[in-house]
Amino acid sequence: VFPSEAAKYEKKVMVLDFVTPTPLGTSWGLGGTCVNVGCIPKKLMHQAALLGQALQDSRKFGWQFPEEVKHNWMTMTESVQNYIGSLNWGYRVALREKKVTYENAYGEFVGPHTVKATNKRGVEKLYTAERFLIATGERPRYLGIPGDKEYCISSDDLFSLPYCPGKTLVVGASYVALECAGFLAGVGLDVTIMVRSILLRGFDQDIANKIGEYMEEHGINFIREFVPIKVEQIKEGTPGILKVTSKSTKGNEIIEGEYNTVLLAIGRDACTRKIGLDKVGVIINEKTGKIPVNDKEQTNVPYIYAIGDILQDKLELTPVAIQAGRLLVRRLYAGATTKCDYVNVPTTVFTPLEYGACGYSEEAAVEKFGEENIEVYHSHFWPLEWTVPSRDNNKCYAKIICNIQDSERVIGFHVLGPNAGEVTQGFAAAMKCGITKEQLDSTIGIHPVCAEVTTKCGKSSPGTAEVKSPSLVFQSDTA
Repeated sequence: VFPSEAAKYEKKVMVLDFVTPTPLGTSWGLGGTCVNVGCIPKKLMHQAALLGQALQDSRKFGWQFPEEVKHNWMTMTESVQNYIGSLNWGYRVALREKKVTYENAYGEFVGPHTVKATNKRGVEKLYTAERFLIATGERPRYLGIPGDKEYCISSDDLFSLPYCPGKTLVVGASYVALECAGFLAGVGLDVTIMVRSILLRGFDQDIANKIGEYMEEHGINFIREFVPIKVEQIKEGTPGILKVTSKSTKGNEIIEGEYNTVLLAIGRDACTRKIGLDKVGVIINEKTGKIPVNDKEQTNVPYIYAIGDILQDKLELTPVAIQAGRLLVRRLYAGATTKCDYVNVPTTVFTPLEYGACGYSEEAAVEKFGEENIEVYHSHFWPLEWTVPSRDNNKCYAKIICNIQDSERVIGFHVLGPNAGEVTQGFAAAMKCGITKEQLDSTIGIHPVCAEVTTKCGKSSPGTAEVKSPSLVFQSDTA
């Protein structure tokens, strides 16, 4: 987005883009993590899992078909990769049309206002520029144990994996871990999640635990408070068989298990340590590799800016980077003053039960405003679509967090249920406008849809909502 925006103002722009292959050799085209190995393939594979559930539900709605329904991994991955390929090509065309110079080369600073670009053949070129924008993103972290890079895969490998992963161990409790585990189980695979401590660190923990319970009830195994210490291959193949040795985080207990695939989703590291930032004096957080910036995305070196996942204490979300980049260009070249809002940012975790959120988690709200200054409203609900197949009664959930001292302004919005992203987007706009609980309650709900629950959440301590009989055909309200 930044190059295209800058080109509008007749600036001479170059993009350096290079993907270092994973330990297993996976690489991809123009478009970054989101397009190639993130949001896009993740959502499409999540959709594949939802279609599997829809097939089961459809019998109760009168659809008749043979008992045996199979999923074909290769058909799915081929379709997903074909779509990603079309996006890669579209980005190349868009850059060309805007006269942005594109180099498939690895960029690193070598001196003031100067970068070296090295292509895959090892050919080096030097370029100078007035300003630089660092948007290198992150790559999956490895455990640093015997066999991890030799035998394990990451999310960078999963979406184009040329064979069905079979029985899979997912290591981690991040949103990447839970989303991948969810769609793998959804297409019929045997999935186990190994969790070191808590689920979805940084997200509302009340919601995170409900997600874990739902996944466990739907056949996903959890091994809690263990970490792998060794991965061995005991049979080659696609997939082969791997033996995983793990150790308790609470003691000396050792366990072993056999899986076809081990997927590591234990976090991501910022790609900042090997791009020559020390040559130009850009400060990074030595522990995390993240770059501190001011409220204008400017590093300590005035002509160097940074956006996206590599920023310290900022959200790791593609639309945030896009918005920050667009606003940065307008400030630099169009006299604008608007800065990126890093608080009221909507997002969705595409676990089997989708989780949409905007604003503060309950934990963060308590920390910032004080427990005595926030009020939590919530309700369980049962989507109408789920009543006929008689599944998951009152597993869906909504939580509204309000600031008592500010006319009960809504500062946290959380919904757990179908189409959570679609629901959350509209409420994010309302939160940007300062919506209060009174205004939310006075909004007429659309009946019968899941989002209707947000207009009738009741005051209560989180997690203690008493489930009543459905009062609006599909919904159980909190008193």
